[in-house]
Amino acid sequence: MGFKYKTVSALVSPSESSLAPSPFVNVQPNPQLDIVSLKTSQQVAPVSVAEAIAKMLSDMGVQYAFGVSGGAIAPVWHTLENSSIEVLHFRHEAGAAFAACEAYFASGRPVVVFATAGPGITNALTGLFAARWEGAKVIFLSPSTSTAQRGRWAFQETSAYTMPSGGIFTSGSMFDYATTLESSDELPEVQRRLALGLARPGSFIAHVSIPTAIQTSLLKTSLPQTTLSHSVATVSEETVSECLRLLSSGPFAIWVGFGARSAAFEIREFAERTGAAVMCSPRGKGIFPEDHPQFIGVTGFAGHSSVLTYMQEQRPLHTLVLGTRLSEFTSFWNPAMIPPGGFVHVDIDPEVPGTAYPSAKTFAVQSDVGMFVKALLKYFPKRTGRSRVPSLRTRPEGNVINPSANGLVRPEVLMNAIQRIIVEGSDALVITEAGNSFAWGNHMLQFNKPGRYRVSTGFGAMGHAVTGVVGAALARNGKAVAIVGDGAMLMNSEISTAVQHQIPAVWIVLNDGCYNMCKQGSMMQGFQGMDTDIPQVDFLKIAQAMGADGIRVATETDIQQALEQALASTGPFIVDVVIDPTRPAPIRSRINNLNLQQQ
Repeated sequence: MGFKYKTVSALVSPSESSLAPSPFVNVQPNPQLDIVSLKTSQQVAPVSVAEAIAKMLSDMGVQYAFGVSGGAIAPVWHTLENSSIEVLHFRHEAGAAFAACEAYFASGRPVVVFATAGPGITNALTGLFAARWEGAKVIFLSPSTSTAQRGRWAFQETSAYTMPSGGIFTSGSMFDYATTLESSDELPEVQRRLALGLARPGSFIAHVSIPTAIQTSLLKTSLPQTTLSHSVATVSEETVSECLRLLSSGPFAIWVGFGARSAAFEIREFAERTGAAVMCSPRGKGIFPEDHPQFIGVTGFAGHSSVLTYMQEQRPLHTLVLGTRLSEFTSFWNPAMIPPGGFVHVDIDPEVPGTAYPSAKTFAVQSDVGMFVKALLKYFPKRTGRSRVPSLRTRPEGNVINPSANGLVRPEVLMNAIQRIIVEGSDALVITEAGNSFAWGNHMLQFNKPGRYRVSTGFGAMGHAVTGVVGAALARNGKAVAIVGDGAMLMNSEISTAVQHQIPAVWIVLNDGCYNMCKQGSMMQGFQGMDTDIPQVDFLKIAQAMGADGIRVATETDIQQALEQALASTGPFIVDVVIDPTRPAPIRSRINNLNLQQQ
């Protein structure tokens, strides 16, 4: 089949997405905070480059800076500590970057990550790369070796003599914008580039490397006031007309992704007016209520068989895709998900539509999802009653299992309790870790509001949730719960950081004594005798040794009390659950896809 793909672009300002209300924010952020830099009138006395940078970042809306310090970054670090920005000293740079990613999604504000030279920079890269995949806005500040010391084997030398410059210190696949500030005269241009990046839609990960000598130098050129005008995305009449023609030609379904999180109201209204079936990606859980009669399930990794049942038995003519890349963990590129009339794919990124399914008919629309759906709503009258699609199971069969007083804890029983006590009984954010944890979370937990569930199904780094939960809880000023495995917990948890700042993060550890996704997955692939075991760890004792509170759960009858204690705690709390490792996680679709890739 040839490539069938038509692009129609909406009239979109490159800065519009920063205006979209974030469902993770209790108070709407002031758009001007994202774009206003230092005013010349404020600089009545000479200031250092470090001081100017701190003030510039504060004026851009930065509220938090996470990192690990060192001598080479000390001038910037000290200035941040004495600015309006709240600085948290983490235990590992990657943990700081993961926390910054989740703090962004919890607050809607850009977050700073800082590190010292050499290994400080390389340690942070995994977390920063994850932040770019997730679509966060993070500014990374690092030092580089001053010119007089370069090439002379300075301690932790950071220069072209010792480290690759491409990708780390230059713009590319790692950083949307990267530069080394060799002179204070360059700061106005750096300020302009950062302001533009923060105002644009989607991810923006920047790296500003500042030689130690430049950090303490005086600013020679005053920073001008920079104001970028915001305009709301508009959809052309041609685009709307063609979409109406396609969607009116027969039944259609709606596929909702994380990029549609600011358009939950509009999407629900549109679905109810049209009666369309709705499915979502794992990251899109909660944007459309999962208990809604028109919701047919979660797609992709650990998703629901009800989606494929619908696509096979009640196949729609078209699918309206809203804010998802349709990546492997969202679609597994399953041809059964291609409707006969093709996709109408709406995304702010023009590179997204047509990429996952290059041979499928795709009518691409570059637009903010909310503005696009609003434009469609004008042509669909309100209905007096709620439209329904035939009932389909959207949760796994037999998911209600009575707790037992004997034996190890079954993960299904734990997830049922988390659903009832945490998801339905609180407003806590839930974030699941790479591994069986996000398989159980994707498959069994149900959310009815956006901003309640976070999972990294793209980059999928272990250690993201166990550290990201600290940034999320801090930025939302409330409870955040990470469902994690023992393997990830042993990598890097930042419990100590949470204790120091009394951040109300909760870790629910699925302690099964192994890398269980690797163990179960390799066995499904036919590989036997793989080394996946982890000596049993008492995470309660580790947490208590660092000053945190917690509880160890050995039987299913103890789960409810443990979760209630975790929610009631005002500080960091660990629920160490001894899990039955023999219970098969819902990962079969992932293994089947891996097997296909090996053919």
